[in-house]
Amino acid sequence: MPHRPRADAARNRAGILRAARELLAVRGETVGVDEVARHAGVAVGTLYRHFPTKADLVGTVVDELAERVSAALDEAVARAESGGGAFVEVAVLAERIAEAAGTNRAIGAAVRALAVHGTHRAARLVAAGHAEGTVHRDVTAADLMLLLTTLPGDELPEPARRRWVQLTLRALAAGPSPAEAG
Repeated sequence: MPHRPRADAARNRAGILRAARELLAVRGETVGVDEVARHAGVAVGTLYRHFPTKADLVGTVVDELAERVSAALDEAVARAESGGGAFVEVAVLAERIAEAAGTNRAIGAAVRALAVHGTHRAARLVAAGHAEGTVHRDVTAADLMLLLTTLPGDELPEPARRRWVQLTLRALAAGPSPAEAG
């Protein structure tokens, strides 16, 4: 019979993760475990019972974010493969990630973690773009993952971040980007 944590232990873990999400979003990986514990309203020892190292705590939060980014990539692939416009899906995905990275410092780590496992899905999205003629023939899945993993975060103000995404997307487009053509 699997061991179920006590209700207070489950609440503590949830509170620690909530606090870590909030603080990592604002401060990135520079946040200390003492600060996370204080923000969660638990003792440092309680935090360490749930997460033996800071890397375990950060890894859990990053994994959650990577799952969300992965789901967004899966949705983009599904829409593109069903005729939804692959280049538009690439653009929307890049813009969503860049926007999130501007307000959440942990997003970059999540996207980098996804790069290890997401390349096959990126290949499907790029292939759909090649098939419909909206993504330049020279563009590879590795190129798309490079774009997604190097999106600027809060180091650039919003207008500059959006411009960087638009300029980068033009390099992926076959001919004028669909946004410019339409």
